[in-house]
Parts: sequence; C-alpha cells; structure tokens
Amino acid sequence: MTTATTAGAKAHAREQEPAAAAELPRVLHPASAYAGDLPPGVAAADLVWAETVPPGGYTSLVVAAGTRVRVRDTTGDACAHLLAFHADQPTERLNVADTVKVQWQAFLTAGHLLLSDQGRALATIVEDSAGNRADAPRHDALFGTSTLARNAERYGSGDVFGPSPAGRELFALAAAKHGLSRRDLPPSVTFFEGVSVSDAGRPAFAGSSGPASITLVAELPLIVLLASTAHPLDPRPEFTAGPLDVVAWPGAPTVPGDPAWDATPEGRRAYENSTAHRRTRGADR
Repeated sequence: MTTATTAGAKAHAREQEPAAAAELPRVLHPASAYAGDLPPGVAAADLVWAETVPPGGYTSLVVAAGTRVRVRDTTGDACAHLLAFHADQPTERLNVADTVKVQWQAFLTAGHLLLSDQGRALATIVEDSAGNRADAPRHDALFGTSTLARNAERYGSGDVFGPSPAGRELFALAAAKHGLSRRDLPPSVTFFEGVSVSDAGRPAFAGSSGPASITLVAELPLIVLLASTAHPLDPRPEFTAGPLDVVAWPGAPTVPGDPAWDATPEGRRAYENSTAHRRTRGADR
C-alpha cells in the first residue's frame, strides 16, 4: 500500500487502529458499560472518566473539586506514581515533603491528605484497600519515581518508547499536555508498592500490596498525572509493571462535620485553607 496519496495514507492509518488500541490506554465513555467493579451507589453512567493505563503508560486528567478518583492495581504488579496540580493555578502543586512532615506520617493511607506547597489540601485519601491488610506493604511517599539514567543503567533503556520507560519521562509527556514542563515536576507519591526504612535510615523495597485500590477526593480543581512504571528501588532484574484501572465520578469536597475535618489539627487547617480558597473563587469551584 502506498502512502503517497491522501487516500492511501488514510487507508494505511486506519489499518493501524487495532494494533494501536491494543497498545495505548483504553478510554471508556462515561456512559459505556464499564466492566470493572464500582463502589456501592456508583454506576457506569455516573463516571466522568474511565481508563485502563497499560504497563509503562501514563495518563492525565483534569477534575473538578469534589471528584472521586479511584486507581486500581488489578494484577498485583502495578506501581502507580502520582502528581497533582491546582488546575486553576498549576504553580501550586503537590508537596511531598510537607505532606509527610505536616501530618507526622511517612506512610500514607485512608484519612491522610495530599498537601500543596501553599498549605492547602489538594486531595484526601478516602479509601485504601491495601491499608486494611496488616501484611500489605505501605505506599511510598519518600523515594519518588524512576529517571531516564536510572532505568537505562538497570534495564538498558528509560525512554518512553522503549521497553522500560522511566516515570519522570512519562510525567514529562503528561505534563506537556497541560502546558507544564520538566521544571514543573516535583517529587511524586507512589501507590501499591512500598518501601520500609530501618532505624538506621536505610531503605528496603517492601514489594507489592497485591491487587488493591485507592480512592482520592479532589479538594480543589486538579490536574492529576499518573505513570505506570516500576518502582525505582524494585530489585527485580526485569522491568515489572502492571496496568492501572482509573475511574472518576462526581462528589463534594470535605466539609465541616466530616470525620476527616477534625481528625487532626493539621488536617483541619489544610481543609480550612482549601475551603477559603474555593469560596473566593466561587462556591462551585
């Protein structure tokens, strides 16, 4: 088949669709019959986003305040690296150091917040199925994602189009879709694969939490970036990553009276900062 003509180029491009669909993220229409399990009271027609992110892939989505975003490791091999930015002013972004320091907690689970560099709550973790199991490795908020050089040294390649793409390279592509560059990428948090730290401060890869899910509530309008790639401390010689199932549905931000609001004084202040910020920009934001 020749691509020298418009008709030939169109026919050639359309022949690639089956292969492309098998390799790239599969986005499902919100009203479609979503095949995965959903929380009680949530139907496929309620979804505002539904996607399967393949191993070594990435995605980005923009969600309104109050939106629930659930990320699932369906195979036990996935490692979800996540970044979040304030959608209305992306200079405000996830600050992992403050998230850990302000909450006096290095291992995040349900009830913990993702804090911005402005002292506001970007998101609340409201569900963590791995956190219900005492034997499950904890999620990692300390060691970030992999780099091009690291993956090239360990696996022979860290390029996004290679067999072992690095998390930072995937984030760079996802960020570019929202006018953000590499300089805008802060350290990320990691879900479904954990790290333990000894009393001497030495890290050890703790492995996978197995098939599990985590659900976040957006406390502000957010740009969410997700990368599915191996943890930087994963000792396995072969690049190992699994698919991520991502769905989102409408909801409401955390408000006074919610048990999370007064669970800690640090969390209450972060919620107050986010609430005041939304009100100055309109109650629906």
